[in-house]
Amino acid sequence: MRLLAAIALLATGGTAAAHQPDVAETPLRVEQVAPGIAALFGAGGNIGISYGEDGNILIDDQFAPLTPRILEQLRTLHPGPVRFLINTHWHGDHTGGNVNLGSAGTVIVAQDNVRRRLSADSVSKQFKTTTPATAKAGLPVITSDAGVTLHLNGDDLVVVHVPHAHTDGDAMIYWRAANVLHTGDIFFNKETFPFIDLESGGSIDGMIAGANAGLKLVKPGGKIIPGHGPIASRADLQAYRDMLVDVRAKVAAAIRAGKSRAQVIAMHPATPYVGWVKEGFITSDDFAGEIYDSLKGAR
Repeated sequence: MRLLAAIALLATGGTAAAHQPDVAETPLRVEQVAPGIAALFGAGGNIGISYGEDGNILIDDQFAPLTPRILEQLRTLHPGPVRFLINTHWHGDHTGGNVNLGSAGTVIVAQDNVRRRLSADSVSKQFKTTTPATAKAGLPVITSDAGVTLHLNGDDLVVVHVPHAHTDGDAMIYWRAANVLHTGDIFFNKETFPFIDLESGGSIDGMIAGANAGLKLVKPGGKIIPGHGPIASRADLQAYRDMLVDVRAKVAAAIRAGKSRAQVIAMHPATPYVGWVKEGFITSDDFAGEIYDSLKGAR
């Protein structure tokens, strides 16, 4: 996906103003997923769209400079307003448009920890960024611990919280009748190896649990909107889950054998998946290091 360098700076919610002009010029593309459901690809996390008689519901909103153009794309699907916005987690490439939409009257929904993290300044040692708190208009106004269901546009949008996966506030959204799942960043589909944000409460075991939860939700023949990467099938998510389990097992065995972080990375436990997964924002060796840190309890 384009602008992975910007995502690297913004993944923990940073503003990175110098990158905003590039983000603003990013091409946007809408792909139909099912009747009344679409995905929008641009910069940052993939946007899920529910549209119909009840208006527009967005899942994530990418970056603030893109909001006017995102709304233009929505009008090609349905002229109604954006009634609800669901944040899959707190990172800036998924919540950057919150203030714009919230100021226009959109009701923002998220897991409890998303509001908590957006409400305060955040410092990332990994990315060496400080993220200021989000303005009040951009904060979720409906939050829950485990999840919530929205009954809109002829379907049930089931919002399911997965603890300590990509972050501590991850949510997946499942259209029950359409059999479509938006995973947020629990699922990175082939564009890069997974990013586990340990500083935000993420963990490899939570990522695996999230993939398992997604597999229980989506039925055979269903479609999946990943946090990053192209539209996926249930088989794609299964293969991704199996990769997580395999690389975790290799790293765990090395830890039990007394190997250091550097020694584990030098084993290149994720290298067999290079090609199927791109060496993107997170490389195969970065991924191995994340797993090591997660299993050792590093934050």
